Amino acid sequence: MTATDTTRDERGDRAYTVVVGLAIVAVMLLVYVGSNVERTNLYNHFVWQASAWLDGQTSIPYPVVAQNGVGPSNDYLNDVEEIVDADGIPTGRGMLPFPPLPAVVLLPFVAVFGLATNEQLLAAVLGALDVGLAYWMLGRLRIGSGVRILVTIFFGVGTVMWYTAEKGSTWYFAHVIAVGLALAAVGLALDRDRDAVERALDDPPAGASDSTSGTEAVDAGSRHLIDRRQVLVGLLFGLACTARLTVVLGAPFFVLVGSGGSWWRRGLSAGLGMAVPIGALVAYNLVATGHVFNPVYDYLYQAEAAGYTFLGYVPSWAIEDPRYIPQNLSLMLIGPPAVNLTSLDFGVQLCAGSDAVRGWFDRGCPIVIPQTVGMGLLWTSPAYLLGLPALLRIGRSRLVAASVVAILLITLVNVMHFSQGWVQFGYRFSLDFVPFALVLTALGLEWLVRRWPGRSAALAGTLVAVSIAVNLWGVYWASVYGW
Repeated sequence: MTATDTTRDERGDRAYTVVVGLAIVAVMLLVYVGSNVERTNLYNHFVWQASAWLDGQTSIPYPVVAQNGVGPSNDYLNDVEEIVDADGIPTGRGMLPFPPLPAVVLLPFVAVFGLATNEQLLAAVLGALDVGLAYWMLGRLRIGSGVRILVTIFFGVGTVMWYTAEKGSTWYFAHVIAVGLALAAVGLALDRDRDAVERALDDPPAGASDSTSGTEAVDAGSRHLIDRRQVLVGLLFGLACTARLTVVLGAPFFVLVGSGGSWWRRGLSAGLGMAVPIGALVAYNLVATGHVFNPVYDYLYQAEAAGYTFLGYVPSWAIEDPRYIPQNLSLMLIGPPAVNLTSLDFGVQLCAGSDAVRGWFDRGCPIVIPQTVGMGLLWTSPAYLLGLPALLRIGRSRLVAASVVAILLITLVNVMHFSQGWVQFGYRFSLDFVPFALVLTALGLEWLVRRWPGRSAALAGTLVAVSIAVNLWGVYWASVYGW
């Protein structure tokens, strides 16, 4: 084969990859938009925040009551602390607890459409682009195209990404923004660290240095203290943290994976990049609230812990408390669906009347529906189990080790948090670590495919199909009950 033939083949492969990626994004966009045609845009805190900024304010007007049912209103919003003056009299304004990046993303749209900005439609569009970023990120790994496509599809419609993108309300919009930036950061780190990628599935040649020690050979540009490419990685990841704070616990991943040549240089470079957006977040908090950490979080915890006792909240415990771990970890992993309910925990009565007959898709008297407090990953996304074989290389691959550490740290803080999300389908906090989980899923499936091609393909296809079916079921019931 000539050099010209090789170049032609490479161009063909790149064209195929681009076409497949665009096709996946297009299909996901149709799915996400079509899953929520009647977007009511009820919970749009970030739209109000962006509008307030455009008016030169850090607080939003609150509560705003529609006049005769006409015009914008926000008096029904939760997660807002009403601002009062020194005498305890409401000022007509309120503070939000959420990190501000999602509102920054909405600024140009709010400047044009005002409070009528459709945050949910934007979430569907950006969610589809997130799936495209996942496809691109997975392409940085040494995996086959079939594995790459299947894991991408699993992410798009076999995880809570589907429900998150089609829902698009305040909390879910923040996830959509954070996931996209985190995927971009992980993808760039993988792209610049071929050594970690190569060793994720294959053992190094005899006598080769151990990359996990941080003493691996450095590239020609490593004469400088800082690696600019890793700074960009850190900047993107830091931006993700300003949409979802708990994502920051995944930062150790970039100490072990990325450009820079050594663990300390990778970590220092990524840390400098992260410091820019996180420093900006701290500065914003100081200006808006006078505190480094937004105090609205604690106010809301006390209000919700006192009012939502049926969710297992304990007002005397801290907002992050190890005593919440048992119930929240159980919810995260194995929280089951609800069977034969007679009422929902937000007031909807089911199976009224002595002649009520249960049905699988009967809104008034269902046999089984999702739990409104969430459901475990083993129920909603069993295809994550495909990542288990990758754990066999945790001691020999810094990419696997980095992914595991990131997932465990993020999970630890999340399950210590008093709330895991309500009302919801599935376990939305899993999106905080999904980029790292997808890496493990892809590596584990590739490991299986290389050893047992036929059986592993059947297993993977079955688990992904079940994941898609369960998430379709969840999106259906969420639509039925207006979650």
